[in-house]
Amino acid sequence: MKTKILLLVLATLFFSPFSLAKQHPGIEVKVQSVKGSINNDEDIYVKVSYKNNTNEQINLLKWYLPDSAGNLEEGIFKISRDGEMLNYLGRHYKRPAPTNADYLTLNAHQKISYQVELSGVYDFSQQGHYQIEMEVENMALFSTSKPGKNNQSKAFSMKSKSATDIYVTKVRASKKPCNPRKEDCSGGGGGTGDVSFTGACSNSEQNTLLSALDAAKTMTNSSVSYLNGSAGSRYTTWFGIYSSTRWNKVASNFDSIKDAFDNKPKTFDCSCNQSYYAYVYPTQPYKIYLCRAFWNASLTGTDSKGGTLVHEMSHFNATAGTDDVVYGQTGAKNLAISDPNRAITNADSHEYFAENTPNLN
Repeated sequence: MKTKILLLVLATLFFSPFSLAKQHPGIEVKVQSVKGSINNDEDIYVKVSYKNNTNEQINLLKWYLPDSAGNLEEGIFKISRDGEMLNYLGRHYKRPAPTNADYLTLNAHQKISYQVELSGVYDFSQQGHYQIEMEVENMALFSTSKPGKNNQSKAFSMKSKSATDIYVTKVRASKKPCNPRKEDCSGGGGGTGDVSFTGACSNSEQNTLLSALDAAKTMTNSSVSYLNGSAGSRYTTWFGIYSSTRWNKVASNFDSIKDAFDNKPKTFDCSCNQSYYAYVYPTQPYKIYLCRAFWNASLTGTDSKGGTLVHEMSHFNATAGTDDVVYGQTGAKNLAISDPNRAITNADSHEYFAENTPNLN
């Protein structure tokens, strides 16, 4: 009981500024539709612009910006059709904690713009009135320091001033080619039983993945066993002060993750050449794409191969539907103190709880 009270006091004294998503006052974001009315067999484009209205440079985390070709790495848009929210169908990554190289510098009064195609990562197939706005939140979203000083801003959300409207008219469309951002276009792969491989996984990579899967199962089994007991420092470190509602949610998440590892058909893809650990499409269970950092990680321990699989498995809507609120152990520990309700939705928090490095009771 004393431990819980101490955690609550610390949260109030030191971390309460993070309990609300503080929006950066100096960034102005606008979203504009390229066409206001469109058929549902056409691609959907919007123009999104970011303007620094301050006299100082602001560094924006590039993960939450479109790239130079207008592609998205995260679901930065909030889109509704006739009032019903759309799910983001694109990738959910496991990344290392951001470094200065992951930030784009927006100089004083500078404006940047991107044209973004949305129909590859959101479902615009239904006729109706769509409202689109940009809304993103991450505790490392901004750095107000000059590159190299790593001084993070307390602001960590960004939102467009207003929504833009698009009306999609329904037409009879012929069958489209497979869209790899919405569906699995790779065809079958090698493998036996409930595990298969795509993306040209070598024999050594396949063996490594099977070992990582065994490690992930061991971590998950340990997590499920722990969550059948009582809360100690292992729980509070990663998910914050105990409440029965949050505890039950985490326990349910790990039950679903365990069921997926034990009983569902899993596909591992080795084609990713990005510097990240891995990614998934949350609406496409249970296929996990492994990237360069994964192959350099240890089998167990912090940010391990086994832990990466737990992280990615938690992203699927069919398991825990987690998001990436923060990356890294420091961010996850701070999140547990400042906002336990968000900690239980954070993928890295689930991974670090499962890896349990250093070992906690």
